Amino acid sequence: MKQGKIIKVSGPLVTAEGMSDANIQDICRVGDLGLIGEIIEMRKDVASIQVYEETSGVGPNEPVVTTGEALSVELGPGLIAQMFDGIQRPLDTFREKTNSDFLKRGVSIHSLDRDKEWHFTPNVKVGDEVVPGDIVGTVQETSVVEHRIMVPNGVSGKITSIAEGDYTVDQIVYTIQKENGVFEGSLMQKWPVRRGRPFAQKMNPNVPMLTGQRVIDTFFPVTKGGAAAVPGPFGAGKTVVQHQVAKFADVDIVVYVGCGERGNEMTDVLNEFPELIDPTTGQSIMQRTVLIANTSNMPVAAREASIYTGITIAEYFRDMGYHVAIMADSTSRWAEALREMSGRLEEMPGDEGYPAYLGSRIAEYYERAGLVKTLGSKGRVGSVTAIGAVSPPGGDISEPVTQNTLRVVKVFWALDSSLSQKRHFPAINWLNSYSLYNDEVGKWYDENVQANYDKGVRHAMATLQEESSLQEIVQLVGLESLSEKDRMTMLVAKMLREDFLQQNAFDEVDTFSSREKQAKLLNAILHFEEAGRQAMELGAYYEEIEKGSLEVRDKIARAKFIPEADKAQIDSINDLVDQIMKETVQNGGMTNND
Repeated sequence: MKQGKIIKVSGPLVTAEGMSDANIQDICRVGDLGLIGEIIEMRKDVASIQVYEETSGVGPNEPVVTTGEALSVELGPGLIAQMFDGIQRPLDTFREKTNSDFLKRGVSIHSLDRDKEWHFTPNVKVGDEVVPGDIVGTVQETSVVEHRIMVPNGVSGKITSIAEGDYTVDQIVYTIQKENGVFEGSLMQKWPVRRGRPFAQKMNPNVPMLTGQRVIDTFFPVTKGGAAAVPGPFGAGKTVVQHQVAKFADVDIVVYVGCGERGNEMTDVLNEFPELIDPTTGQSIMQRTVLIANTSNMPVAAREASIYTGITIAEYFRDMGYHVAIMADSTSRWAEALREMSGRLEEMPGDEGYPAYLGSRIAEYYERAGLVKTLGSKGRVGSVTAIGAVSPPGGDISEPVTQNTLRVVKVFWALDSSLSQKRHFPAINWLNSYSLYNDEVGKWYDENVQANYDKGVRHAMATLQEESSLQEIVQLVGLESLSEKDRMTMLVAKMLREDFLQQNAFDEVDTFSSREKQAKLLNAILHFEEAGRQAMELGAYYEEIEKGSLEVRDKIARAKFIPEADKAQIDSINDLVDQIMKETVQNGGMTNND
């Protein structure tokens, strides 16, 4: 390790001289307190260091010691159900060690518990040949997550010893005879956060990730291994949408990164997630969740590292063959940390003061999402799905962070403050949003859920778009001025908006919809439209259909509150629609109930 000395302190940016043996991205201990920092620029023997802790009171001539290691995370048993800060310090353990509710500076603490023992069960035996990515054994980390111990990257050879029993994460449990020596492997490995973990092959993602939110799954789906952005103004519901996806996504692992947002939002996660039951496993959602918190009252510079910490942990579980979803809330706060550091480095600014390399940094992050064939002789398949919230000032999506994000993601969920003010949740605007996965997902739905389902979805979207055009006429001359055909379109569009797209996040039933239930709800509305238009062709008037169908439309509106186990009730609505339309045609719109 090489020691230099501080010559200048400017907020979280420290300049030190005498660092000729150091390299960019080396981790340093800064000042007498030993604050954690990372070298982000080198000019001869002068290093600019991004410090991830508060630097007040640190002054010139204090020592700086380089470790020679890049900013890395510890990967092993003990990650699940934990909350870390932006540089992977476990906050519960940190609080116990410092006896304080606040982050104390210069405290060194291991990311993974060195005292807890885990039961290791081997998968290989002495004499087996292994390559990077092969699973040598397993640890049952939680009731739902089997932690698979993998051969690290760059290590291959013959197993010369392997243990079984209870071990801590840093104890040796297996050895591999390599060409140039012996590798001793523990339950833990380290990986630099700014470098993506390797894989054998990246594949085209085509299987949709179920979120339980109808507007997302039906109209704007994201695939396992895809990338989505959720831009919206303050109060539009970005965090709530991400919470819903984190709760109900049909993935194996969720990594939730609270990056620069308010602390009460992470408090909501801590309070709600342990009580929520995963519909797939029947266990608490925390049993498959990793939390990373670097909220607005925590060091600004560490926001920049928090997203990389999260995506590296996600890639680690992906390499085990798991499907992982990572939520970043929000990338705008991460970009603000980039802007602050760029300004202190006196770099040439780009749009709105952000660094000129903002677009490439955002692209690098989302590029680490994907569906991949992992390393290893077994050829496992895993995925990382990246969902990032963006907080443009005033909801102006023309600002640099949103625009650079939309260049690389394939799903855009546009949150609308006017919808949120109407208590329409999720407040995703169906006219501005899009998904470039619709073609692949449509084929998957047709093959796995229901034939011609994609055709119905496209028709429903066309109906909503047509309603938007007709609204201008209605506002000028009134609904009665429309033709009967257009009035039927307006009625069906209203049903789609209120009875299908709108969900109640606080209702135990409506907060989540399975794919099958979503298909049945949409079919009921589209069947009503088809039967109504057929009745009009046979001579029925729109007013007759509207009055005669009050009962069935009420049943369609209440269908979303039918529990998943009683989906047959939704199917029976179609028979009621046919009966009422038949009576409407025969009796001039007067049903038997009338």
